[in-house]
Amino acid sequence: MRKAVLRNITLILAGVLLVAAVASLQRSRRGPARYSDTFFDTFDTLVTVVVYAENKEGFDSYYQQIRERFRELHRLYDKYNEYEGINNIRTINENAGIRPVKVEREIVDLIIFAKDWYARTGGKANIAMGSVLRIWHDYREQGLYDPEKAKLPPMEELLEAAQHVDIDKVVVDVEHSTVYLADKDMSLDVGAVAKGYATEVVAREMMAAGLKSGMISAGGNVRAIGKPQDGVRERWGVGIQNPVESIVSDDNLLDVVFVNDSSVVSSGDYQRFYVVDGKAYHHLIDPATLMPAEYYHAVTVVTEDSGVADFLSTAIFLLPFEQSRALVENLDGVEALWVMDDGDVEATDGMKRIMKSQGASGAEAE
Repeated sequence: MRKAVLRNITLILAGVLLVAAVASLQRSRRGPARYSDTFFDTFDTLVTVVVYAENKEGFDSYYQQIRERFRELHRLYDKYNEYEGINNIRTINENAGIRPVKVEREIVDLIIFAKDWYARTGGKANIAMGSVLRIWHDYREQGLYDPEKAKLPPMEELLEAAQHVDIDKVVVDVEHSTVYLADKDMSLDVGAVAKGYATEVVAREMMAAGLKSGMISAGGNVRAIGKPQDGVRERWGVGIQNPVESIVSDDNLLDVVFVNDSSVVSSGDYQRFYVVDGKAYHHLIDPATLMPAEYYHAVTVVTEDSGVADFLSTAIFLLPFEQSRALVENLDGVEALWVMDDGDVEATDGMKRIMKSQGASGAEAE
């Protein structure tokens, strides 16, 4: 009797082990699982992290690294706040015309990157326009706080500030890791590039740490890593917001583009605006007119590097269409979409090939 019981227990244990082995085999065949989480304490935007990982612990490790790195970069690129023991963009601005400021390499690299792309794109997106953008920011904030008293900045005030936007006076000493603003009345505003640049820095560091499949979405900046490991899709699908419907409708997708190892970044007049005398004024300021640009409702850029995509989304938004499209088509590996002022959509040929409305799907390999 005892032997029979022991035999039955042995068979039960063997069965349990077999079931566990089969389940483990099935899990391995299914591959990594999809995990996601969000945080909202950097760059004034919601950051969503999606990772295909073998287990929750693996995802948590990547997520914590991503969140902490975003926090570090946010503090470095912040022009509004100071942090103990850190020299950041605010520190540089406070020392304009006074002295060079020793900064972390991440700031030096960002400024060199922005100066390079300023030259390559005809000078429309300028991180040295802080004096002008600060005026617009203050009037916009006041207008949002008290809409009945909302007003535009006086042009004479803007013109005076525009005398202090010479990017050549942003002096970078790479060897000593310092930045000096040679005009005491100038200031840096890296808002046109910092979020995308930070997203790219984090994405590359996570890939170096072993991340094979994931996505980081920081506001309008999306960076896809690898391809989805769900065994179904070959490409990530990234929705493009409809700038006309985004304010008044929940059904606000204009289109979907399908990408791998690429960034999708949008800029538009539906973000950060206020209303004066019934007209909306957004935050993308044309350096030629010192007023919000009025060529498009929105633009979307697709290219590998999220910093490049972020910078270009501002630059091409500030150019008339023929110049804007010519700039994109003269750059390798860059595609774009424009939502015109009348709501019509224009896109490069390469962009059309990855758009859902043009027949593309996530099931197709690039």
